[in-house]
Amino acid sequence: MDTSEAPGRIVLAATPIGNLGDASPRLVELMETADLVAAEDTRRLLHLANALGVRVGGRMVSYHEHNEVARIDELLEHVRAGKTLLVVSDAGMPAVSDPGFRLVEAAVAAGLTVTAVPGPSAVLTALALSGLPTDRFTFEGFLPRKAGDRASRLAELGEERRTMVFFEAPHRLEPMLRALADAFGADRPAAVARELTKLHEEVRRGPLRELLRWAEGEVRGEIAVVVGGAPAGEAPRAENHVASVQALVDGGMRLKDAVGAVAERERVSKRELYAAVLAARA
Repeated sequence: MDTSEAPGRIVLAATPIGNLGDASPRLVELMETADLVAAEDTRRLLHLANALGVRVGGRMVSYHEHNEVARIDELLEHVRAGKTLLVVSDAGMPAVSDPGFRLVEAAVAAGLTVTAVPGPSAVLTALALSGLPTDRFTFEGFLPRKAGDRASRLAELGEERRTMVFFEAPHRLEPMLRALADAFGADRPAAVARELTKLHEEVRRGPLRELLRWAEGEVRGEIAVVVGGAPAGEAPRAENHVASVQALVDGGMRLKDAVGAVAERERVSKRELYAAVLAARA
């Protein structure tokens, strides 16, 4: 058969998030046989291949957040020509907080074959180890870095009842947990999972106030934060809407007006909300 005319395919393959023993036989096979390998970082791919004793058989190209849009047409042309394109990120499943989504979107629109080799996932591993409900959850990725944008995002999640999973960098963990406590209340149960599947794996569980105290020290490693959802039937609490007020203030609204607007919208006491905002600032 003329393979140049055979239908090609894109294979999204999960790579280890820490422990190299989690690399699947199918991942190893594809690293050796794929015609083209699009890697978030080709140096990390080579490091992984060397550690696994594998020789990458196809041509390697970089595919990361800064060039993913520009590379799509080129990559799809290889698939149209009958090639197998392997897509890998630095860790875990591509397209989940990593490059890949836009390529899949374009491939689906073009009627090309996309499949996956499942494997390690920091999202699911952190969720499973958190001790929090797993029947319904939402993955929120990284929160915005700017305080006002972060507060706005958390305000949208104030009444979310599903368990929430976030990613965060270690040097931003303390302000992130503080923002979570301001938005959801310091008693909200949560878990911080770091260095999953690695030698120094650690999962800290407890209310946000306890995790915040712990995070004031030095924390290292790859981090996932899991937060319990809002309790069902919970009466509206003023402190849950502090982040919403702060977001309006950051946008230029006077504090008094911001408190009034949020209190009316969320049907909470204006006096209690104002006091909660002052307490959070203190």
